[in-house]
Amino acid sequence: MPKMVGLLMFPVMLLGPFLSGIVLTRVVDGQNALHDLLSRMALARLPLRWYAALLIPPVLVLAVLYFLRTFLSAVYAPNRFLMGILFGIPAGFLEEVGWTGYAFPKMRSHGHWLGPAVVLGLLWSAWHLPVVDHLGTATPHGDYWFRFFAVFTFAMTGMRVLICWIYDNTNSVLLSQLMHVSSTGSLVMFSPARVTAAQEVLWYSLYGVALWLVVMAIIAGKSGMRFKS
Repeated sequence: MPKMVGLLMFPVMLLGPFLSGIVLTRVVDGQNALHDLLSRMALARLPLRWYAALLIPPVLVLAVLYFLRTFLSAVYAPNRFLMGILFGIPAGFLEEVGWTGYAFPKMRSHGHWLGPAVVLGLLWSAWHLPVVDHLGTATPHGDYWFRFFAVFTFAMTGMRVLICWIYDNTNSVLLSQLMHVSSTGSLVMFSPARVTAAQEVLWYSLYGVALWLVVMAIIAGKSGMRFKS
């Protein structure tokens, strides 16, 4: 896909889940469901630990990059493009209307959220396929594009499970939107600027491992108990 076409796909990707979530909620479930969706996007009083969870993406990204910089190569030094958080805002606030506001509540059943979260994570990752060669800093990825997409899917499915875990315990679309903002913003802000495609595959792989370790810790902690929101 030509670079300009790929870049023009980004607003389509953001608006697709947003418009789908709004339209399907109204058409399938009615006006009251639309009001309910909007209420779940409002600021809610929640225990501080749920807002602290928003620190998971930047902490893990920085931990992986500093580890690689220390033990492998200085090329992995985190970038400091702080304005990158602005890229996360439209991604989080638009996409999650569809993914978390509409799709996930339809997919889960009482007490069963993990399987639907993984399936939704795979779908969410596949949604990025048209622009995968324009993600990250080592673009285009050339011969590494499929490997990058594979590790991107691995990491983003883990992130989707974390987003769904937050929603399953808080019923807050807003908090899910903020987690998405944190995830995308952290990747844009801190992704090392001088890595090769192979090096980018490596650090995304380790980031994915770190995310899934957090997921496993959460699952272990939820065994036999459920956090109260």
